[in-house]
Amino acid sequence: MQIFKSFCFIPKKRIEKQATAILQQMAKTPNYQLKFPLDASRVAEFLGLDVVWDSIPDDEKGMIAARILPLEKLIEINEMIPKLRGGFGESTIAHEVGHWVLHINQKVVENYLMLPGKHKKNIKVEPLLCRNELNLSGIEWQAQYFSSCLLMPQFKLKEVCQGRNLKQWRELYHIASELGVTISNLIHRLKDVGWIELTENSREIEVIKF
Repeated sequence: MQIFKSFCFIPKKRIEKQATAILQQMAKTPNYQLKFPLDASRVAEFLGLDVVWDSIPDDEKGMIAARILPLEKLIEINEMIPKLRGGFGESTIAHEVGHWVLHINQKVVENYLMLPGKHKKNIKVEPLLCRNELNLSGIEWQAQYFSSCLLMPQFKLKEVCQGRNLKQWRELYHIASELGVTISNLIHRLKDVGWIELTENSREIEVIKF
């Protein structure tokens, strides 16, 4: 049973398009109208996923920030990591949603769920683990980029940034608060869409395009 897709390169534009499409579908669905800061748990619910906060024990590689149990359609967030509350928590849930959308074969999961109970007993699938790492690569980078696009879609960024001085850190902190994200995530997103530049080892911001 091939639950996890083989790794492949996914362009940023495709990842952003998938995240935006989910938001657009939610906006058209009763009881799922978009509200910002975005509650990533509602996005998970919209996609048929449950989200729980639970104690996840360390394994031989160390601390686990979150994990997906594909056959249970369940996202678990490690409640033992205090900093996952607030903006980090929303980002983590959105990150796991990214894994579900980009890296898990949902058709295979649905086929499994349709099997009679006796045929499910011998099918075991290891959870997809996510660690609290600073250097993201491969599928972790893809899921994190999806998270940023989901929590800070360009249409919402344009709305909250309109008429704001993006050179002022105080203003950027206000924007981050309005979007329910960390200041670090906001800066990365604004740089990625090409609206600002931040010189390395400097706090001076240059507005490129907005």
